[in-house]
Amino acid sequence: MTLFRFVALTAIFSTCGCATAPKTESERDVLHSDVQAALKSMKSQDAQVGTLLDKAYAYAVFPQVGRGALIVGGSYGHAEVYQGGEMIGYADVSQATVGAQAGGETFAELIVFENKAALDEFRANKMRLTGGTSVVALKSGEVKPFKFTPEGWLVVIQQQSGLMAEISVGGQTFSFMPK
Repeated sequence: MTLFRFVALTAIFSTCGCATAPKTESERDVLHSDVQAALKSMKSQDAQVGTLLDKAYAYAVFPQVGRGALIVGGSYGHAEVYQGGEMIGYADVSQATVGAQAGGETFAELIVFENKAALDEFRANKMRLTGGTSVVALKSGEVKPFKFTPEGWLVVIQQQSGLMAEISVGGQTFSFMPK
């Protein structure tokens, strides 16, 4: 199989492989519990996260995104999306990358929407994150300023486990499904 075919198949699988909303009540309960635990952990690691969420128009919490790569990589995760403190839907994130990369990791990802336009773009499945997107990586004891992109979103990452070394190209895509 050529590298091009492998990359194409990985990209197709990572963007089309799974459904956005959990299929059973049990799966929804597990996701909700994981989302709450991820939020609690992020807030305890950096007190600014709570303030950021209080001021946000909306946000999406991906409690665990799994990522792996060996030249070609991919990642995937589920989320709950909140507006005004109410859960309004579910989302998926997927990513395909190619480049000098190897390893595997899991992380929590929080996407904060500054305004209605940013949330609307996400809900319309038009939001794409690339290498130029502003990302804040939470580190215990380290406070970094949160800064929204011109499009009105901010991404916060909390490393959970694993190790990844990379110089690659790719981007995250999202799908949203109302509650």
